[in-house]
Amino acid sequence: MSTVKKFMFVNRKAPYGTIYALESLEVVLITAAFDQDVSLVFMDDGVYQLKKGQQPKGIETKNFSPAYRALEDYDIEKLYVDEESMAARGLTEADLLVNVTVLNRAEMGALMEEQDVVLSF
Repeated sequence: MSTVKKFMFVNRKAPYGTIYALESLEVVLITAAFDQDVSLVFMDDGVYQLKKGQQPKGIETKNFSPAYRALEDYDIEKLYVDEESMAARGLTEADLLVNVTVLNRAEMGALMEEQDVVLSF
């Protein structure tokens, strides 16, 4: 008997320079493959993971940002962005690759309380 759990992945790191963002994406896809309830949160420098127009060729890194557009194909539709993090970096929803739900810190905290598992990358 399989039990569906609510998994939330909190992305706090910039998309390049560390392995955290790419590893998070891989774990998210694996978790979704096991039919779990998956949510992704982008806060702090993690909001840059969703920014349009990424050009990491100069640092000899593959641009994996288009993979975020494919999340919906894996039934991963719960994408949340921290309002304060986005504002502090001068970003708006129009700057992002995918549709997200923007939440303030109190709303984000309440959403985190509803999860069975919260993993931070």
